[in-house]
Formats: sequence, structure tokens, C-alpha cells
Amino acid sequence: MSRIRLDQDIQPLSEFRAGVTSFIRQINETHRPLVITQRGKGVAVVLDVSEYEAMQEKIEILEEIQKAESEFASGLGVSNEDARTQILKRLS
Repeated sequence: MSRIRLDQDIQPLSEFRAGVTSFIRQINETHRPLVITQRGKGVAVVLDVSEYEAMQEKIEILEEIQKAESEFASGLGVSNEDARTQILKRLS
């Protein structure tokens, strides 16, 4: 996901409503999120679908890594060397 450009990617709700089609086109072309504000505060973020899916995949991978680290810290894991040995035995 590209970085937000403050001058283009933060819009009041009233302007978003008035130009929703052009803002959706902008989001699809730039792959940058659009922050919607109401009374000067951020209330929503609109993302391109592919960017959202990529973000979800990254979150899932990070959650799996966190779970694996937790299991390893609890003594449930296998060292890299032990895992390598087990795999090589299975391949033989």
C-alpha cells in the first residue's frame, strides 16, 4: 500500500459524498487509502479491495508467526536443527 498523501487522501465526508465516483477511481488508480473525516476527525478509511486483501494476508502471517513464537517459548517448538534432521530422515 502506498503512503497517504495528506493533501489528496484526507477528505471531509461532505466532499466524499459529493464526489464518491471520482474518489473511488482515485483509490483504485493510486492504491492509496482515503481517510474520511467528520467534524475534523477521522471516521473511516476506504481501501482498494486488492490492498485490503493484501493487508489481511499480512496480518494472518504475522498472527501465525506470533503463535509459533509463543509455542516455541512454551517449549512446544522444535529447533531448526532438529526440524532439519527430521525432514532429511523422512526424505531418505
